[in-house]
Amino acid sequence: MPTLVHEFTWPDRVVIGTVGAPGARTFYLQVRAGAQLVSIAMEKQQSALLAEKIDEILDQLITLDGNPFSVPTGTPVELVDNDPLEAVEEQFRTGAMGLGWDPATAQVVIEAYPLTEADADPDDEALDQDGVEAPEMLLVRMPVGTARAFTKRTREVVGAGRPLCPLCGYPMDPEGHVCTPPEL
Repeated sequence: MPTLVHEFTWPDRVVIGTVGAPGARTFYLQVRAGAQLVSIAMEKQQSALLAEKIDEILDQLITLDGNPFSVPTGTPVELVDNDPLEAVEEQFRTGAMGLGWDPATAQVVIEAYPLTEADADPDDEALDQDGVEAPEMLLVRMPVGTARAFTKRTREVVGAGRPLCPLCGYPMDPEGHVCTPPEL
């Protein structure tokens, strides 16, 4: 069965956003090019790690002699995107991801694959393929300036959750928080 690829070569928008209240948020990677819009659910940790790794790639590229790909050190002001997510219709929940660099187009490349039952329980035997939908994936290519803007927004979204308890370091709920301070 061929894989359905949601491909975005020069997207108009690539953002991480959330739906829900802090403590119960669902994170989405949302990509739009013209009328094509795809939203995939991600874990908070996946979002944070994706931003971290993209920044690492961009920071390494800056160190190349003469910065041949014109990688910005900061986020270009004209690329800042603080708008909310557009209409969210979850395509799939993200399992495995890949991240790379295409020097031919000077773009960061993100690949995202759906979470599978095998990902959830590695002890399961091979899944029965009868009635299973076609496998799919998201493939996004974004230029270096867009990638910097993406990482800035992602860090802000991830950091906008519940405040951390100054005693135990765990997130505090609005209803209250019970913790055991660390022993001194």
